[in-house]
Amino acid sequence: MKRMLLVAIGLALASAAAFGQAGQGWVTLQDAGKRGDWNEIGDANWRFEDGAMVADKLAGKQGGFLVTKQSYKDFEIYAEFWVSHDANSGIFIRCENGKVTATDCYEVNIFDERPDPSYGTGAITDNIAKVDPMPKAGGKWNTYNITAQGTHLVVVLNGQKTVDIENGKHAAGPVALQYGQGVVKFRKVMVRVL
Repeated sequence: MKRMLLVAIGLALASAAAFGQAGQGWVTLQDAGKRGDWNEIGDANWRFEDGAMVADKLAGKQGGFLVTKQSYKDFEIYAEFWVSHDANSGIFIRCENGKVTATDCYEVNIFDERPDPSYGTGAITDNIAKVDPMPKAGGKWNTYNITAQGTHLVVVLNGQKTVDIENGKHAAGPVALQYGQGVVKFRKVMVRVL
């Protein structure tokens, strides 16, 4: 019995490491049992459905965001997301000046059908970090691991590093989940301050 318990604990720890949750300090912002506490900006129809935050239409012309109430400087984010092939989404980090735009934040893009694929899924927009070739995220569950420590930014999509750069444009600010078009779902979003 004791050996089975040790094996079960070992498997649980291995599973946590695989999902970017190993170690202490991880804070769950949203998961299958928790909608989370976000400020909503824009016209998206965000709702909690089947254990995920979902948006699939706009009430007006302005995109929609779920924005953390806390500001972050040096941190890691783990997020699971599902998007339709035509979706336009992303995770915005270090949003400054109370605005959520690609010029006031780093936008880690999720946009498989972006006209210029060099800044599509896996890239950081606004001429920060290109991706080549652009991976596709549509129609399946994906993971993002995003690290911002000082000027060092690293993005890993489904275990593949897509960005590893130095850039000091933005120092700190909230994190935002974007809805622009298509179907967007986030089912687990976690942050760890570094």
